[in-house]
Amino acid sequence: MPLSEHEQRMLEQMERALYAEDPKFASALEGSGLRSYTRRRVYQAVAGFLVGIALLMAGMVAQLIWVSVVGFLVMLGCAVLAVTGWRKAPKPGEQPAGAVRRQVRPKRSMMDRIEERWQRRRDEQGR
Repeated sequence: MPLSEHEQRMLEQMERALYAEDPKFASALEGSGLRSYTRRRVYQAVAGFLVGIALLMAGMVAQLIWVSVVGFLVMLGCAVLAVTGWRKAPKPGEQPAGAVRRQVRPKRSMMDRIEERWQRRRDEQGR
């Protein structure tokens, strides 16, 4: 659920206050959380892919088809996670996609839309 205009203004004021008080800390927090999370997710997916290869090979050596199938499925799932995590990762110095979208087109809250409809109905009935 998007923030209202009042909440966005309050958040911006808090961000400005944080930058004024401790600019080094604020710049350290800026965007690094999502980048490190996606990087860690990609690394975990690569490790899982290697585990899948090991399961696939072990199943072939032991002639257990089900172990090979599980290994293949683990490889496939980890490959999908790695690719999607890599695509979603913001570049250094770039804002996350959600923040850009919110700045381009601010969404109104549900209460604002309901109030607007209520006012429209009252105006139409008053005429």
